[in-house]
Amino acid sequence: MKKQFAVIGMGRFGSSVARTLADLGYEVLAIDASEQRTQEISAIVTHVVQADSTDEEALRSLGLRNFDVVIVAIGQDIQSSILTTIILKEIGVPKIVVKAQNELHGKVVKKIGADKVIYPERDMGQRVAHHLISSNILDYIELSDAYSIIEVQASRNLIGKNLRQLDIRAKYGCNVIAIKMGARMNIAPNAEDLITENDTLVIVGKNEDLNQFEKTFAE
Repeated sequence: MKKQFAVIGMGRFGSSVARTLADLGYEVLAIDASEQRTQEISAIVTHVVQADSTDEEALRSLGLRNFDVVIVAIGQDIQSSILTTIILKEIGVPKIVVKAQNELHGKVVKKIGADKVIYPERDMGQRVAHHLISSNILDYIELSDAYSIIEVQASRNLIGKNLRQLDIRAKYGCNVIAIKMGARMNIAPNAEDLITENDTLVIVGKNEDLNQFEKTFAE
């Protein structure tokens, strides 16, 4: 049986999450206090409800405890985000994911029961900053405060060498966990695999080690 998702808040982030989940074939309930926003998403998701998420009775009536995941994607109104999270916890929602505006907001909702906290603006800012450092950094994903994954387009000083010659693990403390070659993905690269033009390296490591790698191979 497919997972059921509810998304509260149909701003840019919430509507994007709801739309993507629906496109992937999941049942999605979209909730927003705005009639206009609920109408805009109604043709895309499974169900739409116009409701105030800080109204406990309204949320209880929706049977949200029966959903696998509820995403609180409320925009600038931090108070409403916190109150909504408290109510969802009290009514027994099994997994609550909350979009946070800042670190303090994130700490508060984590303490009151959020299972996962997402920082879209911060994460996008990090990705943009890393791309600005080097145009061959295609993506940056933070795994924790200490570790991340980067996708690096093969630069001129990587092309034509194999992983043994580059010795990335010994020199930079990072691990190449995959190599993308067009539509193909080598998820278990070995030491003799040659880096060719247009290849993309997927590398995991400590943030400081990845930063050093980025600076060395920046273009």
